[in-house]
Amino acid sequence: MSKLLQYCGVAASIVLIAFGVGSVVTGVNGRDRVHSDLAREQIVGTPDSSIPGQLVNTGAKAEAFAKVRRKHTLEATGGQTYAAMPRYAGKNGTPTNNEKLAAVDPKSGKPVDNPVRNVWVTETALTTALNTSYFAERVATFAIAMGIALLLTGIGLLVLTLRLLGRPVGVRAPEPATSTAAPLPG
Repeated sequence: MSKLLQYCGVAASIVLIAFGVGSVVTGVNGRDRVHSDLAREQIVGTPDSSIPGQLVNTGAKAEAFAKVRRKHTLEATGGQTYAAMPRYAGKNGTPTNNEKLAAVDPKSGKPVDNPVRNVWVTETALTTALNTSYFAERVATFAIAMGIALLLTGIGLLVLTLRLLGRPVGVRAPEPATSTAAPLPG
């Protein structure tokens, strides 16, 4: 039975070490991918951002730039979010939710959409991509940390398996040597 436990311990150790190495490699590759994809877009922090003039090439910088994008979008839409804005462009130039008061496209005969809402569509697409980059970098960092933990656990289990189960049954570890000399008078 002892040999079976030893083989199982060694097998479990190898699996943990393999998953640890795989997780670290995956995490490092993920972080590299996020950084290179962001850098390829050549986004630079605006002067009013927390990263003025800096290339947005990390998840943290992507998150910071997403925040300033939202601020700019709210400025451009008078503080209104997409859902708060009227759906149509009005005949009189004032946006409206009433189809009867909406300007009509001469080609299609349908109400004209409020063009300012497109600012939010663009903003949502860009900030979602930026925030996804931030999240992807955080997940990659977590994968690296978990990989290291798995690697250390696997190594520890291997050491224990070989050290403790490698002994024949009934054989005890040697006791530390003790001195038999008489104590010195004090």
